[in-house]
Amino acid sequence: MNHEIRLASRPTGFPEATNFNLVETPIPEIGEGEVLVRNVYMSVDPSMRGRMNDVRSYVPPFQLGRPLEGRAVGQVERSRHADFAVGDYVAGSQGWRGYDAAEGSRLTRIDATTAPLSAHLGVLGGTGFTAYVGLLDIGRPKPGETVFVSGAAGGVGTVVGQIAKLMGCYVAGSAGSDAKVAFLREELGFDAAFNYRTVDLGRALREACPRGVDVYFDNVGGAHLQAALAQMNTFGRISLCGAISQYNDATPPPGPSNLVNAIIRRLTMTGFIIVDHADRRPDFLRDMSAWLRDGRVKNHQTVVQGIENAPAAFMGMLRGENMGKMLVQLSPEG
Repeated sequence: MNHEIRLASRPTGFPEATNFNLVETPIPEIGEGEVLVRNVYMSVDPSMRGRMNDVRSYVPPFQLGRPLEGRAVGQVERSRHADFAVGDYVAGSQGWRGYDAAEGSRLTRIDATTAPLSAHLGVLGGTGFTAYVGLLDIGRPKPGETVFVSGAAGGVGTVVGQIAKLMGCYVAGSAGSDAKVAFLREELGFDAAFNYRTVDLGRALREACPRGVDVYFDNVGGAHLQAALAQMNTFGRISLCGAISQYNDATPPPGPSNLVNAIIRRLTMTGFIIVDHADRRPDFLRDMSAWLRDGRVKNHQTVVQGIENAPAAFMGMLRGENMGKMLVQLSPEG
C-alpha cells in the first residue's frame, strides 16, 4: 500500500499534529507519459508553511484533504515514458507520499553515483541553489567583505556561509543554540557566531561584525532584519530569502523601525524566489559539484525516518531543531 500525508486543516499560528492526516491508499497506476516513483528522501522546507494558508502567493496553496507536495528524490519502479527506465533516480515535487505517479516532463534524472542521493535535496538541490543565487547574484560579496547570515545552521544558511568563505569573506552567523554556534565555528569555519536566544541581538551582531556588515543574507526577518539594518555599511546589500520568525504569526508583525537606514546608507534590499533564476542552474551545478567533490563545501543534514514522522519533522524544522538540511527518509535507498 501507499501512504501519504494530507492537509486536514489550515494551521492558525504554529502548526499542530491535528493539521495533518496520514492516509493509506493503493499504489497508483500510471498512464502514458507517466512514471511510478518510489520516494526515498523528502525535503522539509520553511516555504511549505506559507502554502498551508489559503492566500495568494507565488505558488498555489495546499488544498484541504489533498496530499501535500514537496521536493523529493526517488527511484523509478515502473515507466511509460521514453526518457526514464526502471531503476533510474529522479528528482521532482512528488513528496509527502511513498509512491507517486508523476508526469515524466516534471521529473529530472539525477546521477546518484557522484554524490549521496540525499545531497540532491541539499547542497545540489534547491537548498544549495537558493544559497548560491542569493549570495552570489543578490549579495555580490567581494573578498575581504563581511557577510552576516541569520539562521546560519539551517539548510540554506550552512551553504551560504561556506560559499562566502570560499569567496574570501569574513563570515558571521546567528543560530538558536550553543551547539549550533559551535557547529558553525568548528565544522563550517565561520569567523564568528552567536546564540541569538541568549544575547542582546544588536550588541552581539556589533561584536561579531566589528567592521560592520557588507552583505546580510536574511533567512529570519523580524528582529534580525532590524539589527542588521543598524549594522549595515554604506552601499551594503541585503538578500531577502526568508522570514521564518514570522511564518506562524497570526497577525502581521510591525516592520523594522529603522528602515530609513536603507536610504541613509544607500542599501540594496532584494527579495528573490529561486524559480526565477533557472538560467543559473547549469553554473550552480558545475560549481557546487566541484566544491562538493573537492571537500570545499560539505553537505550537512538532519534525517528523520518514516513518512508518518514527516509532520513532526516539519514542525521541528520550524522550531529550529535541525542542523543543516531537514529531510525525511521514506524508504531505503537502492
